[in-house]
Amino acid sequence: MWTVMDSPIGDLRLVERDGAITQIEFSPFRDGDGRPRGERDDAHPVLVEAARQLTAYFAGELTDFELPLAPVGSDFQQRVWKELRLIDYGQTASYGEIALRLGMTHAASRAVGLANGRNPIPVVIPCHRVLGANGTLTGYAGGLPRKQQLLELEQD
Repeated sequence: MWTVMDSPIGDLRLVERDGAITQIEFSPFRDGDGRPRGERDDAHPVLVEAARQLTAYFAGELTDFELPLAPVGSDFQQRVWKELRLIDYGQTASYGEIALRLGMTHAASRAVGLANGRNPIPVVIPCHRVLGANGTLTGYAGGLPRKQQLLELEQD
């Protein structure tokens, strides 16, 4: 099931499967990419709660999400995404720091970056909080302006 919600960073498509959020997609949406989404259901309880929490987050009223999540990815990607959820609201980390936290060397920062870029549940799994080694904004699936907007939201 899926629904679409309005947000300050554009429309977001929230996707649920088996009682958990599996994807949050930025507009413009890419249909026909093989990702399972099911039918639209604007009243599905998990989607309603996800939209409620995201609305509170964008209003600056929520700093930690409490949603059932089921991102689909490799074991390594899952480890990276789990680590991303440990970056506190308003904080940032570099790709190299994430690699070190995973017990790897800075040389693994590129692999961390690739896993970060494949995060299927952005905002809730806060991949926007990961920066380049020198603190610069680097790649973001939703585009650098969205990443900047999310980081600024968390600094206010």
